[in-house]
Order: sequence, then C-alpha cells, then structure tokens
Amino acid sequence: MALGADELMEIDRVLSDPGADARVFVELRRRFPHLSWTKCDANDVTETPFRSYSRFEIHLVDRTDHCLQITADPARASGIVLANRSVMS
Repeated sequence: MALGADELMEIDRVLSDPGADARVFVELRRRFPHLSWTKCDANDVTETPFRSYSRFEIHLVDRTDHCLQITADPARASGIVLANRSVMS
C-alpha cells in the first residue's frame, strides 16, 4: 500500500510538534497500522532521510521487490523508519 499525501501531511504534523518525543512512535503506529514502523537511532541509517525534523528523520521503506530497501518514492513505500536524532527513552 502506497503512502498517501494526506498520511505524509499527518506524519509531518506529528513530527513537527515541538513536544514530539519518543512516544510519537507508538502514536504513529496506532494511527497508521497498515504501515510497517521501525525505530532506530539516526546514526544507524546511512541513507539520506526522506524528511528531517528537529528530533527525528524518516526514511521510507520499499519491500515490493522481495528485499527491503530505502526509497524516496512515497508511492512505493510500505513502511517507515523513524530515526531519532537523540537517545530514545
């Protein structure tokens, strides 16, 4: 299932909130259960992020060709890596 523009706007809204902290991972998984969510430290991902926020980066995951890969194409995204720029609690 592709990541839609409305979903991206909602994810942007949540992650742009100045109070966003590690709890947003649970909130985003609840709001978007059809997407695969993975969290990690930003230092663990070498690819350029799809979007960056004050505390987080997101990377889109494409798993359509039997292997997971990072993509910049929301139409191919079936998941998101939420990379925290600071230590997650």
